[in-house]
Amino acid sequence: MPGIDWVEAVSENLCPGHLPESLLRLRARGVTVVPHGVSLGLGGADRPDENRLAELAARAEALGSPLVTEHIAFVRAGGGLTASPPLEAGHLLPVPRSRDALDVLCENIRIAQDALPVPLAVENIAALISWPHEEMTEGQFLYELVERTGVRLLIDVANLHTNHVNRGEDPARALDELPVEAIAYVHVAGGFERDGVWHDSHAHPVPDAVLDILGDLASRVDPPGVLLERDEDFPAAHELERELTSIRAAVAKARATATVLPPPPNPITATDVSDAAASETPGTSGASGVSDAARQRVGLAQAALLSALVAGTPVPEGFDRARLAVQSRALLAKRADIVAKVAPELPEILGAAYRPAFVAYAHARPMTGGYRRDALGFAEHILLDHAPGDPRTRRLLTQWWLDRSGAKPPSGRRLARLVRAARLRAPARFAGPSRPRPVTRSVPGRG
Repeated sequence: MPGIDWVEAVSENLCPGHLPESLLRLRARGVTVVPHGVSLGLGGADRPDENRLAELAARAEALGSPLVTEHIAFVRAGGGLTASPPLEAGHLLPVPRSRDALDVLCENIRIAQDALPVPLAVENIAALISWPHEEMTEGQFLYELVERTGVRLLIDVANLHTNHVNRGEDPARALDELPVEAIAYVHVAGGFERDGVWHDSHAHPVPDAVLDILGDLASRVDPPGVLLERDEDFPAAHELERELTSIRAAVAKARATATVLPPPPNPITATDVSDAAASETPGTSGASGVSDAARQRVGLAQAALLSALVAGTPVPEGFDRARLAVQSRALLAKRADIVAKVAPELPEILGAAYRPAFVAYAHARPMTGGYRRDALGFAEHILLDHAPGDPRTRRLLTQWWLDRSGAKPPSGRRLARLVRAARLRAPARFAGPSRPRPVTRSVPGRG
């Protein structure tokens, strides 16, 4: 396609030493690839994990990227800070717009900025739920975040639309309040509405309402770049080109009919700008650090919310119970869908029984690790507690678990004894489906 000079790929789906051939071809053509992180959890109460930061840095260096992006969100809670079981959301959840949460986020971003070899930009997220008793609007929260850290912003106008439908927030007010001069680039995406709730699917065409918000933003500042997020259900090439054309047209119309600020320095295509930005010293407000008490307060609040969503504990005071139920079902559905993508052999082996079996498993077992660990835990649960009656299904599932669990010394655990027995009964190695390859998002989009 003409006019595509940069793309974005989910960082966690990339292995620096084994980049997908598609990305290597794009890099050879001079197309910039920006790694987009989804699991760092910069808005969480804990300090960013050093290993996750090192992995994000390695991907930026392997791709020669001028910047990396992440989200203003928390994705896990609990653990030592709150003396409670660690929990994983498997999804981006909104941080409370409170002073404590802002202090924690600012320090976490400064830690990330120091660990990364290129500048960082952070994205506003879509949300189904609102925190009670918030102290700031989204625009105010983002303005102070930029003021205190110098971080760039990745503004997702589709997420502004989602929050308008789901939380009653005015996109125009957010654009009025946020520092548009700090924008690194812009996301545009599609979704769908069901029962009064907007779902940010990244698998549907961009609606006019989102294009209108993009036009409003482009009437205020000339964005350095606009990227169309499309993660699955890709349309035919001509339909995708038509969608890109409509995005470009929305930006061009806004530029032609309004006086806009000049574009900020483009971190996507100008390596000299990225080098300069990397050497900048972030704002020093709050540089003395965040107290452990503030982190603990944020951690306790996030753990209580996440536990209600994934472990069935009581809903914290002030939250909308009906909306939390919608979010809980969405998390469960996403968990089942992603495990099916990470381990596509499981739905192939179990057939129609996969989803009801996984939902029953997940209801009683919150996720405490990543999706690959979740897939293994589900297979262990089926083999131990609900052994399939069909011998072939049982054999295939056993062999899948053996292949994925790795080489281990003899164990006294019940599952280890069962699989060793299964191996003795069926010494001929089953040549099952190949291991799943990472799903990489490389989505066209410069507007």
